[in-house]
Amino acid sequence: MVIKVFLASSSGSTAIKKKQQDVVAFLEALKVDYTELDIACNEQNRMWMRQNVPEEKKPPNGIPLPPQIFNEESYCGDYDTFFDAKEDNLVYAFLGLPPPPGSKEAVQAQEHIMQNGTHAEENPDESVKHNGDAQGEEEGQTGDEEEGEGGEADDEGTELETSRGEDLAEEEEKEAVEETDEVTEDTEAQEEEEEEQEEEDLHSEEEEELQQLEDQDEQGSEEEEEDLEGTQAEEEAE
Repeated sequence: MVIKVFLASSSGSTAIKKKQQDVVAFLEALKVDYTELDIACNEQNRMWMRQNVPEEKKPPNGIPLPPQIFNEESYCGDYDTFFDAKEDNLVYAFLGLPPPPGSKEAVQAQEHIMQNGTHAEENPDESVKHNGDAQGEEEGQTGDEEEGEGGEADDEGTELETSRGEDLAEEEEKEAVEETDEVTEDTEAQEEEEEEQEEEDLHSEEEEELQQLEDQDEQGSEEEEEDLEGTQAEEEAE
């Protein structure tokens, strides 16, 4: 399996250059074999990239910008999805590659398997425990019935006190959760504002890059037309 990274070597956008450098540097740090495909100097690479990026993954204008990452013919994602996978230590899963033994991703996968296995093993014990508790409760109920009305009254009083204590604990827990939610909402709002500002800056730079790519396409088309006209003129002169 070959990882393909589609780049624009002559990009005028600082944001795109930085994204490309981040992807390449991280792949080299992980010692992942990859191939760089330049879309600025090779029209076939550009057309292939645009045709093979899924429609639902393309931006509103329909023209995906580099870097775009593929595993052979399978689409992996763009820089944003690559960055999310890197933050979650899931780059190998993002690339469709098995994580090497000893890597963070492999350790996480092993821990996940062990946790699921432990949970599955604990279930039978819990089932036995619950069955034992149920049996004990039945025996206790039988003993309470034999004690008579006086024992039943004591049990009702104990249950009432326990219920009040549980209600008070639930109210305190609810208040603590509400206070935590308020702090979390303020933090999330601040982070959203910062992300929106970053997206606006990146959007402006991406629009400039898109305009440059479109100008290159138009220039290439004009040159082809001029060559064709020159060839026709030579043929007519002959």
